[in-house]
Parts: sequence; structure tokens; C-alpha cells
Amino acid sequence: MRSLRPGDEEAAVRWAADAEFCRAAGWTVGLAGRVVRRHWQGIIAGTGPDFRRWGVEYGGRLVGYVDLADLSDTSGEFGIAIGERELWGQGVGTRAGQLLLAHAFGDLGLQTVTAEVHRPNLPSHALMRRLGFSEVGEGGPDGYRGERVPTVWYALERENWASLRP
Repeated sequence: MRSLRPGDEEAAVRWAADAEFCRAAGWTVGLAGRVVRRHWQGIIAGTGPDFRRWGVEYGGRLVGYVDLADLSDTSGEFGIAIGERELWGQGVGTRAGQLLLAHAFGDLGLQTVTAEVHRPNLPSHALMRRLGFSEVGEGGPDGYRGERVPTVWYALERENWASLRP
């Protein structure tokens, strides 16, 4: 996990060319590279204080990102996307999630991290469980792979996270 830097938008342009990734991540399929590039340049330049995004590296290259949204002094919402499909199911997301949680609870001092997962996204539900999150409720419908589907809310409290660490 590292800070995003100029040039990282090129990885996002590469991911945006993969329609399967776009459908899974909730990105618009078929966006022009210049649109993706401009959007990511804004993220790299910095967003508001309630949103932070970091790059996920594997083998020396940017392969995804993790973020905290709706960030306050005590909580934030977990987000993750691994843009390189050949790395899906290889543990990269688990490790990136562990690093983000260590930063959220250790460095930022958050008390609670939440996450919202689309009901049909079984790999993301498995990731939440591996990271120690507990299901806490149902969310409203949201777009996923071209359909409106229910979402599931997860939460992880700092003391529960601390008890999971070796």
C-alpha cells in the first residue's frame, strides 16, 4: 500500500479497458482513456479530507487500490479494487485489506471500519470474512453488473481487529 502519484492514472486507464473489471468494480464500461485519466489525476492531486485512496503494488507495479470513504475521526468505509484480473483470488486483496486496516486502526486511530458489498458479489463477502468483518445489516439496492441488487453492510471494530492479529 502506497500513496498514489503522478503516472498512476495509466494503470487505471489499463483497468478501464477491461470490461469484466469495470462490471465487477462498478465502473462505466467503455469510458475513453482521457476521461479515466482526468478522473484519476483529480484523485492523485487530492480529494476532500473525508476520502483517501492508496495504491496496491504487486511485483513492483500498481495493480489496484484501497480507500477509506466517509472518513471521520472515529470511522471510515473500506473500499478495494484489484484491477489486474489475473491476480483475483491470489491473496493480493486480502493482504492489501490487512494493510489498510492496520493503517486505519493503528495510524489513524479509527474505532470502526464499515464496508458495503453487493449481495451477489461472493468473493467480496469472503474477503470481508477473512479480514474479520461481521455482517451488520442490509443496504438499499445499488447497481452491480447492470442490475439493481441489494447490498450488505459489514463492520469491524478496533478491539475485534486487535484480537485477530497474531
